[in-house]
Amino acid sequence: MDYSLYPRNDVLCIDMRSFYASVEAVKLGYDPMTVMLAVVGDPDRSGSIVLASSPALKKKHGISNVSRFFELPNDPELVIVPAHMADYLQVSVEITKLLYQYVPKEAIHPYSIDEIWITVNGLQKLFGTPWEIAEQIKHDILDKFGISSAIGIGDNKFLAKVVMDLHGKKLGIAECRYEDVEEKLWPFPVENIWGVGNRMKHNLNRMGIVTLGQIAAFPLRQLKKRFGIMGEQLYWHAWGIDLSPVFGDFIKTEQKGYGHGIALLRDYNEDEVAVCILDLCEEVCRRARTADKTGKTIHLGVRYGKETGGGFSRSKSVSLPTNVTMDMYHVCMHLFRAHYDGISKIRHVYVTLDNLSEQEETQLSLFEDRTKKNDIGFVMDEIRAKYGSTAILRASSYTDAGITLDRSGKIGGHRA
Repeated sequence: MDYSLYPRNDVLCIDMRSFYASVEAVKLGYDPMTVMLAVVGDPDRSGSIVLASSPALKKKHGISNVSRFFELPNDPELVIVPAHMADYLQVSVEITKLLYQYVPKEAIHPYSIDEIWITVNGLQKLFGTPWEIAEQIKHDILDKFGISSAIGIGDNKFLAKVVMDLHGKKLGIAECRYEDVEEKLWPFPVENIWGVGNRMKHNLNRMGIVTLGQIAAFPLRQLKKRFGIMGEQLYWHAWGIDLSPVFGDFIKTEQKGYGHGIALLRDYNEDEVAVCILDLCEEVCRRARTADKTGKTIHLGVRYGKETGGGFSRSKSVSLPTNVTMDMYHVCMHLFRAHYDGISKIRHVYVTLDNLSEQEETQLSLFEDRTKKNDIGFVMDEIRAKYGSTAILRASSYTDAGITLDRSGKIGGHRA
């Protein structure tokens, strides 16, 4: 591969190790690297997910982020704490502010609450080499927040991310340039590579591809034929090539649609799920109205409980774009009645509104007062914006089947 044809940058990928657990450990005065601590979504539910576990807990008992509360060991040294999402968001913001001391906003690309890319091109005279900058940032995060981090350094975001995942989490800091790809990345199984999920892994394995190096050696034409654009991306990533931007505004993207879903805490029957769907439609339409958008395609997805499994996912387009809650609700209930098997208990529901257009482009109807229906929604939105999300609710939201009251105190589905 002739790497002279491709851009070279100094990109760092910074990962806060066991972030949620580390934040909780620091709050309680523990050492995040030695305490055995688990962050649980809801300690009142035995089936609640362990959102994070400290390195010591992972090492001693093998607890991971897919474990359940009831699977935690009966260990007297174990510390169990509920999630506090607002705290994690605040610490994440403060860490990002710390990085402003090194690079401008345009060089920072948050990937998740605990992971971030920064581009440090041309900073040698100010802070030293990329490796020295990584050491300084790692020290600053530990000194100011008490949180350990792992950092990958690469010519682009893919290399920085993958070398951090494969080597940086063990070594603290790791670097991979184009010339290092064969040695540092190719021997690893495809499932260990960022961007390769279980389905892709199985598809690749069936083709006799087990390692990243085997992807690099596979004909590009055949990968494109089998996987389309994803196959082409796999091929170039296997060679360490990533042309995604390393500077610029990484936040603004065109909104394709608005969706909202929930994993229910118990089995819902047919009558109860109608209340849940109404609450979901209310939130989706509120977000659409806030953005002055309307949608023409309404989608409903339902998954059944473990006893029966299965579910359905269906959509319907309406003649006039809408962001009126009851319009969307009636379509969702039509889809539900048409496709629900009438027997299975329901554990997951989601709704989406897409095929968007601007609010002012919506046509008026001769047969109904759409302006009045829209005004009601906007008035409710204004009340909630001023007095809180639960200041005005539909009566059904106060029933046992309602979900809005419970979710109002959560961030990302977990307690704030």
